[in-house]
Amino acid sequence: MEPIGFRHPCYDEDAHHYFARMHVAVAPACNIRCKYCNRKYDCVSESRPGVVSKVMTPEEACVKVEETLQTLPQLTVIGVAGPGDPLANPEATFKTFRLLNEQTPGLHLCLSTNGLRLAEFADEIVAAGIKHVTVTVNAVDPQVGQHIYDWVADKGKIYRGLAAAELLIARQLEGIAAMKERGIGCKINSVLIPDINDSHLPEVAAKVKELGAFTHNIMPLIISPGSPYEKEGVKEPSPLRVLDIQEQCSQLLPIMRHCRQCRADAVGMLGEDTSVADKGKCSTAVKRVFTREQREEKLKELDSILESKRKAKAAIIPRAGAATVRIAVATRGGGKVNAHFGHAKEFLIYEVAGKTTRLLGVRKVQAYCNGTAECTSPGGKQKILDDTAAMLADCQVLLCSGIGESPSLKLKEKGIVTLTRKGEIEELLLESARFYLYFAGSCGGATTVS
Repeated sequence: MEPIGFRHPCYDEDAHHYFARMHVAVAPACNIRCKYCNRKYDCVSESRPGVVSKVMTPEEACVKVEETLQTLPQLTVIGVAGPGDPLANPEATFKTFRLLNEQTPGLHLCLSTNGLRLAEFADEIVAAGIKHVTVTVNAVDPQVGQHIYDWVADKGKIYRGLAAAELLIARQLEGIAAMKERGIGCKINSVLIPDINDSHLPEVAAKVKELGAFTHNIMPLIISPGSPYEKEGVKEPSPLRVLDIQEQCSQLLPIMRHCRQCRADAVGMLGEDTSVADKGKCSTAVKRVFTREQREEKLKELDSILESKRKAKAAIIPRAGAATVRIAVATRGGGKVNAHFGHAKEFLIYEVAGKTTRLLGVRKVQAYCNGTAECTSPGGKQKILDDTAAMLADCQVLLCSGIGESPSLKLKEKGIVTLTRKGEIEELLLESARFYLYFAGSCGGATTVS
C-alpha cells in the first residue's frame, strides 16, 4: 500500500522537491467570512489562499490539466482549493473531479475546505476518488473562534459571533471524524493569529489528532489588504513565534513545515509556480511536450531518486549532543541551492546537527532586486534588506548562489555567515555546517565565502 503522502508534494516534505501539484480554481463562492481574508481575483503580486487570476469551468479546468501534463510530467496532484470553498460549490467541484477521473486516471485528487459542509459530502468525496482532504481549523473553542470569523452562512441563515464559531467548529470536527471513518487522509491547516489563537493551537492539535488527522500545518497569518484584521490593526506573527508554536504542536502531531500558502490557481513545484509568474509575460521558450509513456518513465525515475534519498536519510543515526547550526537557503525549488539572494522570494530554514538535517520552515520575503520597490529607490531597497535581515536574524549561515556587497554587509552585521554555492541542498547543508563550526564559529562568524 502506498504511504499517505506518496508523490504528494504538499503532504510529504521529501516529495515536494520532485513532484508538482496544480490547483484548479472552479469554486468561487464561500460560505464563511474569515477576518484575515479579502478574496481578490486578479492580483499577481500576491501569493496566498483565496487569490486567483481566473475562475474556470470544470471543462476548462480539465483542458488546462491535460495541457499542463504534457509539459510538466512530474505533476501528480490536482486539487480544488477555491478561491472560495469547494463544498460551497459542490456541483462544479464534483463535476471537475468526475471529469478528471475519466480523462486522467491515476492522478491524486485532493480537496481543501473550511469544513462547514464536509460531513454532508463525505460519501460524495469517497465516490469522487478523492484521497486527501485538508481542513482549515483555526480554533476548537468557540470563545476563541468568535474572534476569527465574521460570519457563517448555512441553509439560508447568517450566523455571527459566538453562534457562528460554535456552528463551524462542530461541523469541522464532525467532518474530520467522517474522513477518518472513510479512510481519507486528513491534513489540518491552522492560521496562527497573534494574541488570538496562537496559544490555543496546541489544543487544536490535540483535538484533531484524537479525531484522526495525520498532520498539522501551522501557517503564519498573512494580512490581506482590506480585510477586517487589517482595519483592526492585527499584526503578522514573528518567525520565532511561529516556530515556537510549531515545536509545541509537533509533540502531538507531525508538522508540515514546507507550506507555501499557495494561491487557488497555483501550478508547478512548491516554490516555483508558473501560474503567476507567466501571467502577462510573452515567452519565446519552446517547452518540451511529453507523451503519456514518457511521463510515466519520468515519474518512475523520480520515484527511484526519492526512494534513494529516503533510505540514505533513514540510515543516519542522530548523534547526541551534536552542535546545531541554523541555515537559511535561497532556492527556486528542485531541492537545490539555485537562487541569488537578491532574487529570492523565500528562504528555507534548516537546522543541522551532525549529519542530520531538519527543515524548520519557509520564510517568505520581498525580493531585494525585483520586488515592488524600485531598484533605483535606495529607501525602498533598504527597507526590503532590513526586513529580510531581521527575518533571518536567528540563522548562523545563509546559503545562496550569489549575493551583492551591500546585503552581504547587512547580514554580517547580524552575525550571519554568507556562503555562495550551487548544488543539492542536503549536501551543501552538511558542508556549510561543518565550515561554520570549524572556521567561522571559532572566529565569531561574519564573512562571505564563495
